[in-house]
Parts: sequence; structure tokens; C-alpha cells
Amino acid sequence: MISVSWLAISALLLALSFSSFNLGFLAWCALVPLYLGLEHKALAKSLPIAFIWGVVFWLIHVTLLGQAILILYLSIYCGLFGAVVYFSRSLPVLIRLFFLPAAWVLLEYLRSYLFTGLPWAIIGFSQYRNLAVIQIADITGAWGVCFLVVLANTALYLYFRRLAKIKLLLVCLGILLAVLGYGLIKLMEPPPGHNDAQQIKVSVVQGNIPQDLKWDKRSTAFIHNRYRELTAGLAPVKPELIIWPEASVPGLWGRDEDEFVQVFALARQLDTNLLAGAVSYLEQNYFNSALLVAPGGQVQEIYHKLHLVPFGEYVPLKRILPFLETIAPIGDITPGVEYTIFRLQAARHSDQSERPVTFGVLICFEDLFPELSRELVKKGARFLVNITNDAWYKESSAPYQHFAASVFRAVENRLYLARCANTGVSGFIDPAGRILRTVADAQGKETFVAGCLSQDIYLKENKRTVYNRYGDFFILFCLLLDACAIIYFVKDKKLK
Repeated sequence: MISVSWLAISALLLALSFSSFNLGFLAWCALVPLYLGLEHKALAKSLPIAFIWGVVFWLIHVTLLGQAILILYLSIYCGLFGAVVYFSRSLPVLIRLFFLPAAWVLLEYLRSYLFTGLPWAIIGFSQYRNLAVIQIADITGAWGVCFLVVLANTALYLYFRRLAKIKLLLVCLGILLAVLGYGLIKLMEPPPGHNDAQQIKVSVVQGNIPQDLKWDKRSTAFIHNRYRELTAGLAPVKPELIIWPEASVPGLWGRDEDEFVQVFALARQLDTNLLAGAVSYLEQNYFNSALLVAPGGQVQEIYHKLHLVPFGEYVPLKRILPFLETIAPIGDITPGVEYTIFRLQAARHSDQSERPVTFGVLICFEDLFPELSRELVKKGARFLVNITNDAWYKESSAPYQHFAASVFRAVENRLYLARCANTGVSGFIDPAGRILRTVADAQGKETFVAGCLSQDIYLKENKRTVYNRYGDFFILFCLLLDACAIIYFVKDKKLK
């Protein structure tokens, strides 16, 4: 019964660290009760106990009964961590201190890429408002923050159980202070300003269209009117770019051109670039697309989403396991094949001598995959845009969990990021991960409200970050750490 209580407390603390209540500090101790619950348990019990812990954690996040299979799958990685904890008991305390966080990172990395991957709610994302800590992401990516959080949990547990002396706790504290020092130095750097950077004004439009109305033909006029009214209200601001969310236009580009007439008219009327999410039907294929409409009212460039959502936009393994199509009867979306760098056309009121403004778009959960934003920056994007429709999540903490990923993408690449979500959270993030402003109503509510927001974005010429250049080298570091620990374990067993 005591073990069950520890597991419940651990799962609850970790779940709360991902909530919309800004309780990320709970993640620094959330795993300690899990360690206590696994104490003295055999391998045959450690794995299922940690698996059940994972089920409890994910159930707090995913409440739809239809996602039960997904919950069970994600919990497998938690169960594997239980096995890792069991094997770590045979290691010296110092090795164990680093072995466990490295193993956690490797398991989250595996979850992020195996079977197309789902890097949702990785433990480092819980710190997206902890600016001093997350600055290290421009070197290690979010994985460094994941490692640090689990390292702190492991050190607290080992010290609390008197398995480690104060010196070991000081080692962990020294690492944390070094990371905080790096973060504070980065935060003290002056942000790009008017004197040393090209400046553009960007606006995001949060339409707040209910999910059950998005593809209802009877709601077409309502959707058009909502976006037209919100967008027309931006005329006094004179933005160089207006952004609409994913699949915001109620029609198929390539087949229902009449549905896009108002989009083109708005771009001409406001004399600005307009980025709109839409489903495209081209060459008998459906694409989840982003269309850039130039000030003249014509489509200038199109990006087709590269990384699709399994069971949301396509059914994986459908040819091998055809019964899956009966479980998730959806129409297949075709993935795009190339990264697209959008280039803004200068409006009549813009300075024609300025360097062209280029940006890259991440559609929906593409912002969860750091290699996509890294590649866009390598190809010349000077800021990033994420358009999404998070209406599926209803009134939950999930929109904030998704928003957290965008904060890390901004820090990793040291670029501004504009985010436009159908029902929220929409807003702007600076290169240090500061959330500058978000769309909200008079009471401060950020989700399931309609509105628009404008922000000046500064395009200072920054050097590419370590993470942008070298990617997930920190994963190799964790792999090396655990490999050394395993070698020690095997040799120690042979000597005995």
C-alpha cells in the first residue's frame, strides 16, 4: 500500500508540473516518490509497477477513451525505466547518479522517434517558463534540460535514503549552478533592438472555431466572417505579415478556389502578406498546407506538412495491418517532400532596400521535432512560425504542453517564433524563450477565445547555435555514459 501511495504521489506531481498552473518546479522532485516506490522490488515487479505509474501519469493528460492504446504504449517506456532503476542498484552511487538521468533521456529520445515518434510532455518541457535553466537548450537541445531535472531527482533520492554523502549532492548542485550561470549570462545579453536589427510587424489571428464546425459546410459563412472581421481590424496596425491557424480556410486549395477569394481580397485590401493554413488537393493527393498570399492577392508559395500525425492524418502500417483502418477510419494525408522557405514580398509602404525577410513554417505538432526547425534555419529562415489547431484538446492543459515545445524551438535556434493556434495558445516568443505576449480576453483567458495580436519581430543576424549546427550530440553523450555503466556492471559481475 505504501508503494502504491508513493507511485500515485509521483505521477500526480509530474502531471501537475505540465499543467497550466505554472508548477514546473514540481518536476525537480516528482521522481523521488517513484524511486521510493521501486525500492527493494525485484525486476519482475519493478517493470510493471513503473508501467502502471506511467499509465496513471498519462491518464491525467489524455482523457479520451479512444486513446487508451496510446496511453498503454507510452507507459511501456515508463516500465522500461523501472527496469533501469532495478539494474542501477548494482552500480556505485556516483555512477548511478548519472546513469539514471542518461537512461531517462535515452528512453524519451526513443519514444520521440520510434514508430514516427511522439515527443509529447518530455520532462524538460515542464521547465519552459524557467528561463535561466532552458538557455542550455541552444547547446544540448531540450535533452540537456531533461537530464538536469532527472539528475536533481536522483540526487535528492540518493541523499534522502542516505545512499550518498553530501559531497555527491554538492556535485549535482555544482552542475545546476553552472547551467544557471550560463542561463543568466544569456539572459543578460540585450535583446535585438531598433538600432541593430531589421524589424517587421507580424500579426496572429486566433479564430476560435469549434472543432465540430470546421468542416461543416453550413458553417462556411460563419468561419469566413469570423476571420474577415478579425483580420480587417488589423488595418491600422499595418503588419507586414498576418498569420491564420492550421486548416483555417474552409475549403480545399486546388479544388474549391471560390472559398479562397476572400483570403485574396483581404491581402489586397490590407496590402500585406497573409499566411493561411489550408488543406490542399493537388494531383489527386491531399496535403496539410500553409499558403502564403502576397499583397497583390496571389498565392506566392506553398508548404506541405512533412511530419504527419499517425492515426490523425494517416494510418501507419495500413498495408500490412489493414484492420487498423477500421479502428481509425480517416482519409490519408500525403506528406510533403521538401522544406519550404517563405519570402515576404514588400508591401507598398515597406522599405524596399531591406534584406528580404525569410521564415519557415511548422504545422501542428511539427514543432515537437527539433530537427525540422533546425533544417529550416539552416536553409535560411530568419524566424519561425507554428500554425496549429489544438481544438481537439478542449479545456485542458494540453494546449500549454504543446506551446512549451515552441519555446524550446526558439531557444535552440535563437530566433523569434510566432505561434497561431485556432483556439490558443497564440502568441510570440523571443530568442531567449521569453513569452512576449499571447492572445487573451479581458480576464486573461488564453484558450477558446477569439482575438488577434501584433508584435514587432527583430531579425538580428545571429550565428547558428551549437545545437543548430550539431544536433542531438547530447544523446550520444548519454549513450556513452550508460554504455560505460553497463561495461562496469558486466565486469563487476565477472569479478564476483
